[in-house]
Amino acid sequence: MAWPIAEVARMSGVTARTLRHYDEIGLLPPAWIGSNGHRYYEERQLLQLQQILVLRALGVGLTEIARILGEQVDELEALRGHHHWLVAERDRLDGLATIVSRTIAELERSRKDGTPMTSINRPENLFEGIQPTDVAESLRDFPEHAEAALRATATMSPAEVEAGQRERTAQMIRLAEFMTDGLPADAEPVQTKIDTEYRALIALRPVPVEEYLAIARSCVEHEQWHAVYEAVAPGLAAYQRAAMEAYAAARLS
Repeated sequence: MAWPIAEVARMSGVTARTLRHYDEIGLLPPAWIGSNGHRYYEERQLLQLQQILVLRALGVGLTEIARILGEQVDELEALRGHHHWLVAERDRLDGLATIVSRTIAELERSRKDGTPMTSINRPENLFEGIQPTDVAESLRDFPEHAEAALRATATMSPAEVEAGQRERTAQMIRLAEFMTDGLPADAEPVQTKIDTEYRALIALRPVPVEEYLAIARSCVEHEQWHAVYEAVAPGLAAYQRAAMEAYAAARLS
């Protein structure tokens, strides 16, 4: 049985554009191409796509994924390896959720009775378990922006990349504070923070309004982004999206 590219895109959640890109770079060629020029995929390609998505969710870059798939001999053993990595990633995210929950509890206690925050006294506690993600993979649906981000980070040291990741995480925690304080997404403090994010975004390259809104939607719809936001605070992904959409309506239209 074979499935056309549109059906594979629907089933997997991967855009047809991305599937065509995977074919172009030799990562996932279709089983065959019909006389109409459409790509068709069979069971073997679907299994391979599953492996690609698992590895992508683990933050593995496309080049490394191609190497892994090229070297694997037995699909069952490969799946066992992926399962091991997924369990490890689950444990890492559980640890991250614990760290953030502790920070939220300390913030609430500090605001209630003035108790000093131990995690702020030792800022590294805020970032325990947080690792930089692969830029190309996290921006896979925005290839032009991924290229710009890669160019920007190419000359940075690992310490500088990690510092940037920590700063972004700190900004997410700040947004979570606004959310837990009950500020609406279009409130001025929230919009001021979103403006800072927007200026950092367009410092890499000009971003059309339509693309900016697509990035906003990805906060909820992109599996990896959504998981990161929700690890910081439940509901944060939707709050970030709403704040960005409010910003676009007020300042970019």
